[in-house]
Amino acid sequence: MKKLIPSYVRVPLLFAFVFAALEYFIDSGDRPAFIKFPMVALFLGVFLFLLIAIEIVIDAVDKVTYHLLTDEQKQQLANAQSVSFTESKWYQNIVSKLTRSKEMEREEDIMLDHDYDGIKELDNVLPPWWVYLFYGTIIFALVYMVRFHVMNEYDQEQEFKNEVALAELEKSKLPKSAADEVSYETVVAVTDATSLAKGKEIFTNACAACHKADGGGLVGPNLTDEHWINGGGIKNIFKLISEGSKNNPSMVAWKGNLSSTDIQSVSSYILTLQGTKPAGAKAAEGEVWKETAEAKPAAEAVVDSTKVAEPAKK
Repeated sequence: MKKLIPSYVRVPLLFAFVFAALEYFIDSGDRPAFIKFPMVALFLGVFLFLLIAIEIVIDAVDKVTYHLLTDEQKQQLANAQSVSFTESKWYQNIVSKLTRSKEMEREEDIMLDHDYDGIKELDNVLPPWWVYLFYGTIIFALVYMVRFHVMNEYDQEQEFKNEVALAELEKSKLPKSAADEVSYETVVAVTDATSLAKGKEIFTNACAACHKADGGGLVGPNLTDEHWINGGGIKNIFKLISEGSKNNPSMVAWKGNLSSTDIQSVSSYILTLQGTKPAGAKAAEGEVWKETAEAKPAAEAVVDSTKVAEPAKK
C-alpha cells in the first residue's frame, strides 16, 4: 500500500541523518569517522541492512494485508491512494530481485506435500539479500584473519598506543589548562627581555592613551613614582589590570582582552618604569608603597626581583 513517504526516499534520508550525526559527534580529525574507525563503518553497514530489512518486512505485511481485502475494498483503496503504475512497478521490481518471493497466487508452485493439521509448508528460497550478506561475513572474516593473524599488521596494544599518541598530539594543540594560567596567587614579576618587550608593546597600544607612553600619567595616574592608589607590587598591578578599578570606571578590566601571561608581562613592564622620572609627569597620587615579604607570593621568595622592586623602596 502507498505510504506518505516512499521507501526509496525514507531509507536514504534516515541513513543520511545517522551518517551526518556520527560524523558531527565523533572527532576523527582530518579523515571521515567511517574511514578512521572501522566500527563506525560496521555500524553504518548494519544500520543500513536493518533499514532495508525492515522495509522489506513492512512491504511483505502490506502484501498479505492487501491480499486479504475484498475486491470492493481493493477498489476503494486504489481510488483513495491513486497509485502510480510506474512508481509501483519500479518499486516492486526492486523488491522482487531482493527477495525472489513468489506471488501469493503462485504459491502452489512451491507448496510442499507436508500437511500438519491443515498447515502447509512453502519451499521458499533464501532471500538474495540474506545470502549476499552471509557471503560478505565470510569474506570479512577471511580478510581479517589474513590481515591480523597471518600478516600481523598490528594488534590491539599497538592500536591503543597509536590512538594515545594521536590524542596527545591533539591535546598539545588545545589552549593551556587552568593550572598553567597565571593568577593573583601565582604571579611573579618577569625580567626576561622577551616578556618585557611584549609588555611594552601591550602598554603602548592599550595603556599609553591614559598613562602616556613613558608612564608619566595623563588621564590616569603617574606610574613612574612610588605612590600607588590601589597598591603597588606585581600582585596588585596584575589584579588591577585583570579586574579593573572599582573606584575609577575608566580603568576597565582587561582579562577579557588579554591572556593572563600578557597581563603578567605588562605588569612587569610597568614596574620597570618606576624611578624613570619622565618630563611632564603628573603629581604623585595615592600612598607610598613599600614592598614587604608578606606582599610577595611564595614563589617569589626564591626569585631575585630587586631589579624591578628596588625603585619602589626609595
